[in-house]
Amino acid sequence: MAKAKAAKKKAKPRQENAITRYLRETRAELRKVHWPTRQEAWNLTKIVIVITVSMAALLGLLDYLFALELKGVIASNAIAIGVAVVVVVAGILVAVILSRQTTR
Repeated sequence: MAKAKAAKKKAKPRQENAITRYLRETRAELRKVHWPTRQEAWNLTKIVIVITVSMAALLGLLDYLFALELKGVIASNAIAIGVAVVVVVAGILVAVILSRQTTR
């Protein structure tokens, strides 16, 4: 009788470790990945660098222009205040036009 119970325990499939299963499945998925060639990776890297530098330059320019505009508004410069009003009105118009186009 004791041998029958021991045989049942041995026949029961052993549950595998979750970490081991995760690592095995991860390895299997990584084998399915299409890895880029060295040339493709270099081309994509150049694209990322160009876009990053251009966006940094654009944001730096916008920051400089907004700071210049704010200094003018604080100093009560009439031209700066006029430019600020024009920018606000243009922004409102663009928002209204875009919202009308998306509702159609």
